[in-house]
Amino acid sequence: MSAAGQQAQAEKLRLWQARYERAEQVYASYRDATRYPHESRPLADHPDQVRPFDPVTEETPLRDAKGDVVKGVRLRTTQDRVFLSGTDVARFSIEALNEEGQRLPLIVRGAAAQSVPDTRTPVPLIQTDLAFADNGTGADALAGDGVHSTLLSPAQQGFGQYDGTIRILAQVAAQGRQGVAHFDVVYAPAVPATWLGVREAVEGGSLHFYLKAQVRTAGRYVVSGRVDDAQGKPFALVQFNQELGSGEQEMRLQVFGALIRDKAPAFPLRLRDVEGFLLIPDRFPDRALMPRWAGLVHQSASYPLTRFAPDEWISEERDRYLAEYARDAEAARREVDALTRQSIEAK
Repeated sequence: MSAAGQQAQAEKLRLWQARYERAEQVYASYRDATRYPHESRPLADHPDQVRPFDPVTEETPLRDAKGDVVKGVRLRTTQDRVFLSGTDVARFSIEALNEEGQRLPLIVRGAAAQSVPDTRTPVPLIQTDLAFADNGTGADALAGDGVHSTLLSPAQQGFGQYDGTIRILAQVAAQGRQGVAHFDVVYAPAVPATWLGVREAVEGGSLHFYLKAQVRTAGRYVVSGRVDDAQGKPFALVQFNQELGSGEQEMRLQVFGALIRDKAPAFPLRLRDVEGFLLIPDRFPDRALMPRWAGLVHQSASYPLTRFAPDEWISEERDRYLAEYARDAEAARREVDALTRQSIEAK
């Protein structure tokens, strides 16, 4: 074989070796990523889900009536929830900061909550005044600290029959300049189901928490819970996503056996911060919330690791993808072997 032919052969071999390595990597990455089922995952894989009930905090420049940025003044706002239902109450706060992050004196000249129709069909506008205060009462935690707070209770403030977005606008002033702070929440008046209790069971090599609920509205329910170990270390995110009929029902949250065996959390495990909603397709809002189940929901018994199965998750979809990726890797390996033999024979 000529020198040019040998060079072309070597380049082809390098190409197929790279393809083989990529195919092996794809196979291994998918296998490892799907060792546990979708509904039972390490909580470290979902850092945004560790503290679901923490307030949402935003920091933005103060803007005047024309929308221009007021230099040297920023607004920090918080709201403790975005979605509400039934008799839920939301808390909001506003504070002004300078460029160094120090609080500035803030005046809230007025505030109101109003409906934001999500349809072109004319509907009556709902509006109610709100009072932001910095006096240490009601929603405000500490008097005179520069943080102004208020509460919104849609069911008690005229929104009891309204489904959709509610916008809160607050007229504020700092450093002699005026601007607007705003918040949006999504409200659904109906509560589709309520919690009744929890039971646990070790079944099929996994730990299951069965959440009992009184379902008022049948449909697809999506539920998420967090599991910590005995030292309070976040361990697992467990989820439920299934259709339920009306009446008393159970929603199973599975802590997968192989996940327990691999991570070896300290028992007892603690289920906390459970949230659930009825999914309503093709509509806005697309969900109706169950009551928040904040804090410790259930503490498990203590079990030895040997009670749980080490086997990885099996599903038709996973097996199909693994077989396909394995075929790709095997085809690339055979091509590498063939080209390697050809190179040796050519020498």
